[in-house]
Amino acid sequence: MVYLISDLISHLETVAPPAYQESYDNARLLVGNPKAEVTGVLCTLDVTEAVVDEAIRIGCNLIVAHHPIIFKGLKSLTGKTYVERTVIKAIRADVAIYAIHTNLDHVSHGVNAKIVEKLGLLKPRVLVPKKDILTKLVTFVPIKDSQTVANALFAAGAGTIGEYKNCSFQVVGKGTFFPMDNAQPHLGQVGKLHEEEELRLEVMFPTYIQGKIIAALKNVHPYEEVAYYLHPLANENQEVGAGMVGELQSDMEEAEFLSYLKERMQLQVVKHTPLLGKRIQKVALCGGAGIFLLEAAKRSGADVFITADVKYHEFFDADNQLILADIGHYESEFFTKELILDILSQKFSNIALYLSNVVTNPISYQ
Repeated sequence: MVYLISDLISHLETVAPPAYQESYDNARLLVGNPKAEVTGVLCTLDVTEAVVDEAIRIGCNLIVAHHPIIFKGLKSLTGKTYVERTVIKAIRADVAIYAIHTNLDHVSHGVNAKIVEKLGLLKPRVLVPKKDILTKLVTFVPIKDSQTVANALFAAGAGTIGEYKNCSFQVVGKGTFFPMDNAQPHLGQVGKLHEEEELRLEVMFPTYIQGKIIAALKNVHPYEEVAYYLHPLANENQEVGAGMVGELQSDMEEAEFLSYLKERMQLQVVKHTPLLGKRIQKVALCGGAGIFLLEAAKRSGADVFITADVKYHEFFDADNQLILADIGHYESEFFTKELILDILSQKFSNIALYLSNVVTNPISYQ
């Protein structure tokens, strides 16, 4: 079966919706034609000239990366920087580049979940869930049509809360309406007040799919004029947000845990605050630069917070309340390319998928 680049992008964006990326981010198709047929996919953390060369060598015309090679605006393409040279090389070779960045960080099955998996943590949850990204729909449906409408809304993506689907609230009441001269009522008659036993149906959905939900509602609802309300919700979405926290299967001495961390994450070194003489049970983490979550990690009761890119003075902010461990940006997200390959292989098992062998870490240790 032939797949287009747009087919793979659609699947990736179902798993990690672009609406969940940070405002400063640039997760999208950065280079290439979305209508081109896919010959192979190279999964990587970063895109460099060497990674594009690798893609060319093994016959891949699509690179899926975590970090966007184009992050700031490009005002010229003269090859004066590694970014410009990489983009020029990809364009010349007809290799597309797609980035799936903070949107993959923010979903509960994303980058941080991969670290949780590597560390074998139990009872994982999002450390700081996002707010204001949910909407509630309220609509009113004749009893005989209520299941059809509900099923259409569920199929469109409404009513999923965590590991539960088809979630709704339903209550029966009486609806009234008076069809005027130009109306074409599904029930009742023009010029007469009509009373109908109706179901009040309420469902929640991620705000970014609102257009899809309303289209599904109007497509199956029997009334000529569909009555509905949309309510933006301030609720936290427990499935979307920054960082994660979980628990070790058995608590460990601090030195033992740091050795365990190095072994499971394949680290050469860990920078950390002084040991506190406490056992490690609860672990908070954030792949990449996550120091902004330090206070949340403290509030969670974590014994250690693992992240990267911690500045000198920020280590003081641990304030002997937990161990702050900086494992390096590349090292904290190294396994993301495995995650991307896993996501694609679930749907595109007949496409050649590869993990990049290029070490893109710009930092070396002596």
